[in-house]
Amino acid sequence: MNTSRKPVAVVVGATSKWQADGRNTKLAHGKFLDDSDVPVGVRWGVGGAIAQKFAKEGFFVVLTTRAKANAAGLEKAIKDQGGEATTVEMDLVSRESITKAFATIRKEAGDPDVLVYNAGYLEGRDLPPDKELLEHVPVEIYETAQHIAGRGPFLVAQEVLPAMRKKGAGSFLISNNMFSLRGRKRLTGQSLYYPRTLMRTLAQVLTEEYSEHGVHVANVVIDGLIDSPGTRALPRAQKNPEIVMNPVSIADAFYYLHTQDKSCWTHELQLTQHATKPSF
Repeated sequence: MNTSRKPVAVVVGATSKWQADGRNTKLAHGKFLDDSDVPVGVRWGVGGAIAQKFAKEGFFVVLTTRAKANAAGLEKAIKDQGGEATTVEMDLVSRESITKAFATIRKEAGDPDVLVYNAGYLEGRDLPPDKELLEHVPVEIYETAQHIAGRGPFLVAQEVLPAMRKKGAGSFLISNNMFSLRGRKRLTGQSLYYPRTLMRTLAQVLTEEYSEHGVHVANVVIDGLIDSPGTRALPRAQKNPEIVMNPVSIADAFYYLHTQDKSCWTHELQLTQHATKPSF
């Protein structure tokens, strides 16, 4: 419970598919990894770094994930650092789950002052090389991608933007990737990413609709490999650690976007490996 009435930051998708026991980690390496030698700031990728950053800045942080167990380590890390956090289960494929989750958030924490939509998916990543073409992609994979990239942020925005509009302040920030800027053939091992263009367009639309009400909406394009237990164990990251982006630096950028002066608000920010330093 947010008994001290701190400002509230909600991180949707606070955990990482590449954390030590993440789905991508298991898919890429065939096993879960030991993250005891990985800095706490990068153990849960971008979502975990953002959550830790806002907690350190005095926010009560709400972590959302499909299963509470996924975020248990992150929640403990935040509390060990002197921050306050709680975890709320939310399945972005289910409207009922989203509605229930935000009812719980409003009751236990309060209306969000900051919402970071960091949801990802790996659907399509396990298709074999002979199934790269669109004609082979099961419609269920497309539907999941559309739920997470289009319908999900739409429903989440409906939950949080009314209170921000009435207050005349707040931030709705989306983490996205390079595939929201340009369409490319999906290669073996990649997710079905092109629906993420919907997230970028939604940010543009919400900027037009809500900036006059004091709400900052931004789409943050993260163009590179993000440091985490699963990614730093990849051969290409081991060979070229300079290509790996530090999620702590990315989290700093998100916090900056929330705090910047209204006169220089932007609806989009692009981060590359040249803008952050690897944490090896």
